[in-house]
Amino acid sequence: MVCLTKGRQGLDFLGFHLHKVESWKHPGRYYLQRWPSPQAMVSIRGRIRELTNRKQVGRALDVVIADLNPILRGWGYYRWGNSAAKLAVIDRYVHERLAILMSRKHGRQGRNWVTRYNTDWFSALGVYRLSGNVRYGSAHAMR
Repeated sequence: MVCLTKGRQGLDFLGFHLHKVESWKHPGRYYLQRWPSPQAMVSIRGRIRELTNRKQVGRALDVVIADLNPILRGWGYYRWGNSAAKLAVIDRYVHERLAILMSRKHGRQGRNWVTRYNTDWFSALGVYRLSGNVRYGSAHAMR
């Protein structure tokens, strides 16, 4: 049993963490919000790390992205609710892992964010982006 009153506790259910959060517009009112659970976040990071580890340095980047995109598309399940911040974290993690992979492939040190592997480079790769895909449900019941 969990106590959801005034956001004291939350619960994990079907990969989501459900938690009551106080409204910033109407103080004193609490609304149930959901985002990916911590276990789901660890799981997706592990899959991304597995596909972009040192063993993948010899593979072509488009092959790595072709393996990565279906996994990211599957995470469209989490686009419902209040998942925007968590999905942005995953997008940044994918960007970081691909930058590290390319740096190792070309014998460079570090991530080379500013000079080579910036956001323009990442956008041109064709990686499925999770940010911007969140769909918010209605706060009121349908009649």
